[in-house]
Amino acid sequence: MFVGSATAMVTPFKNGEIDYESFGKNIDFQINNGTAALIICGTTGEPSTMSTEEQKNLVEFAVNRVDGYVPIIAGTGGNNTAEVIKKAKIFKKIGADAQLCVTPYYNKTTQDGLVAHYTAIADNTELPVVMYNVPGRTGLNMLPETVAKLADHENIVAHKEACADMVQASEMMRLIGDKITIYSGMDELTYPLMCLGGKGVISVVSNLLPAEMSSLALNYLDGNAKEALNMQLKLFPIIKAIFKQTSPTPIKAAMAMKGMCSAEVRLPLIQLSNEELAALKKIVDSLGV
Repeated sequence: MFVGSATAMVTPFKNGEIDYESFGKNIDFQINNGTAALIICGTTGEPSTMSTEEQKNLVEFAVNRVDGYVPIIAGTGGNNTAEVIKKAKIFKKIGADAQLCVTPYYNKTTQDGLVAHYTAIADNTELPVVMYNVPGRTGLNMLPETVAKLADHENIVAHKEACADMVQASEMMRLIGDKITIYSGMDELTYPLMCLGGKGVISVVSNLLPAEMSSLALNYLDGNAKEALNMQLKLFPIIKAIFKQTSPTPIKAAMAMKGMCSAEVRLPLIQLSNEELAALKKIVDSLGV
């Protein structure tokens, strides 16, 4: 797997369809600015409002565009274990390097159910599994003991943590040691999680600021903790701004301000109000990028 900053890529839309021209340019922008891996069809990519065929085509486009330069991690997560396995097999066939698998949502399974879910995926697919805990979205919190149990599986290689609870994260790190790689799933907690032993971040703000997020993570890994902390604090206003409304709406709006793609999202997401756009623009303009 990677160390440093990986980008949870947005999926650009134009008139309701995927905008591959902008997507390709954004991939190039990431590679040219130090991003260590690309997550395609993760939460930020809006897969819940894309067909399986659209997701397949998007991952395949990214695989071909990157041509092995950085890993492509494809989002497979869902609340139907059999469908997750089916999707992972499709993504393996078209060249993805790993799968990002969020905990099941809505079903309200138990911690034992999570162990069974991830074990079934890891047993029945070849793509290495990156687990993902984001209780603020799924309504299900994957506890440290559960992560630790699953860390023993040879095909589970990493975990993206976005619980926003550093006590829970500390206990998780204590239990798993160095069995699997841990990444922050929250831009604003990249530095704190790396202080606990995390190896980087799967970032949203890096869609706009890949070099800065890469600098944050790599400086910490290189022993330059002060420089990493300074970057974390410098980026805090824009990070706060892009999560003020449901992601990826604000990050797409910020990217649109820089001509990187349209701000278009698919329903049930909606675009920012004029007032929200004005507030975001002030922060984006202050970045000087």
